[in-house]
Amino acid sequence: MVSPRGTGSGATVADLIARQWGDHRVGLRHGGLALSHHQVASGAAARAALLAELLPRRAEPHLGILLDNTPEFPLWISAAALAGAAVAGINPTRRGAELARDILHTDCGVLVTERAHLPLLDGLDLPGVRILVTDTDAYAALLAAYEGAKPGDAAIRAVRPDSRLLLYFTSGSTGAPKAALCSQGRLAAAGASLVRHFGVLPDDVHYICMPMFHGNAVIANWAPALVAGASVALRPRFSASGFLPDVRAYGATYFTYVGRAVHYLLAVPEREDDRDHRLRTGFGTEAGAVDAARFERRFGVRLVEGYGSSEGGAAIQRTPGTPPGAVGRAAPGNDLAVVDPETGEECPPARLSPDGRLRNGDRAIGELVNRGPNPFEGYWRNPEAEAARVRQGWYWTGDLFFRDPDGFLYFAGRADDRLRVDGENLAAAMIENILCRWDAASGAAVYAVPDPVSGDRVMAAVALRPGAAFDPAAFDAFLAAQPDLGTKMAPCFVRVPPRLPVTATGKIHRVALRRESFRCPDPVWWRPSGERHYRPLTEEDVGALLRTFAEHRRPWR
Repeated sequence: MVSPRGTGSGATVADLIARQWGDHRVGLRHGGLALSHHQVASGAAARAALLAELLPRRAEPHLGILLDNTPEFPLWISAAALAGAAVAGINPTRRGAELARDILHTDCGVLVTERAHLPLLDGLDLPGVRILVTDTDAYAALLAAYEGAKPGDAAIRAVRPDSRLLLYFTSGSTGAPKAALCSQGRLAAAGASLVRHFGVLPDDVHYICMPMFHGNAVIANWAPALVAGASVALRPRFSASGFLPDVRAYGATYFTYVGRAVHYLLAVPEREDDRDHRLRTGFGTEAGAVDAARFERRFGVRLVEGYGSSEGGAAIQRTPGTPPGAVGRAAPGNDLAVVDPETGEECPPARLSPDGRLRNGDRAIGELVNRGPNPFEGYWRNPEAEAARVRQGWYWTGDLFFRDPDGFLYFAGRADDRLRVDGENLAAAMIENILCRWDAASGAAVYAVPDPVSGDRVMAAVALRPGAAFDPAAFDAFLAAQPDLGTKMAPCFVRVPPRLPVTATGKIHRVALRRESFRCPDPVWWRPSGERHYRPLTEEDVGALLRTFAEHRRPWR
């Protein structure tokens, strides 16, 4: 049996790729294709040699990958690791100048793409960027010249644990995305940590259905498989209906998820054979306690909600005895605290009711910070963002949490999603958790819209279950029955979309919701100040609101 490899602190991803040489077990699956670990190492070596020829000598050794989850994606990450180069994952949902900005900002001398994505590049000015199209005869001919390469034959720069390997864009609510840095050593260490935490074995199969341009798929799924010598199976793009057939066909044992992926899986009609598979663990974020419990009951698969900031600055581990709804405690080496971002003072512990509902959210919720040493490696060419992330010697995650008296941490939303209503700070995630209890709701997103005079008002987008209609009286009654719904937390505006908008990684697209505010194409109900019940928002109402904004010289979005 092959044992987990490369778990030492000095390991590099290049070491892990090289150690696949001579291992003829299946290492990579995609549709009907199956490559051995040895073939993956050989393919990576050939691409590393090609990359060494193509990248400009005096430029940064960076390449961009604009691909779906095809075998070329992990092969090129592996090639970059062998060559001492770095990969920027390019988001195919970006368009025009924004897409060009991502490629040029990360100094990509080579861009690897496929024919399906070539229309995205039409008309873009990408000076100095060599474009390789993987599903073409020209590409195959180019690679053929390097078929005999071995790991270690071609290196642009010396490979060390601190060698830059990933530049992956983090999604932000404002401004251009930031390219977070990840070294070979940090990626290898992250993979080793997950191998230990989940007991990953060489005969495991990691199913990758989240996009590989995002850190979740690479750091939490591909890396632990690489460390353990397990195989990976790729899905080009996430498909709820294709999930279980894939899991069965590949014999998958582990997968990762983000955002609403679990919700979409639960929406697929139930079948008697829903538990007929090898899958044992799902690891991710934002599934929610209710959906996680439903998933385990239906599929027999434990979902582990974890937390690790994309930049590597803070981590929380779920341990035995973690209460329902909690993420866990600080991972080893982390000195985590929940602090008031305005004062820097630590927030008091949460007061929870017997059924786990938060009673002092106005005081207990704060921003999670790591006061100890952390592996944050910065952002590419963005010192302002780095300075905002590391202040007073602490790493500020930008995420809201609260801590119970036993030290367990609970996620409460993003700092950007905090609302200030009548002088009181509210966390969007806490209100969303309450709204999702409503029987008619299939999901909810809460966000701030400006108050015409000062501060914010609460707006919610509530997607309904099939066959349900928005009943304002029933919604009123539901809100009145929630003991943990504070007096400032009830939505002023309720948008009823056919479905919640999501980003390419399946997270709720709050930026788009905030941008449209109450002037959106979907029905909106509202409860004006001084009124007790919800009623439809009319064009006359909108006009009156806009006049009030103008009178107080306040932007309405």
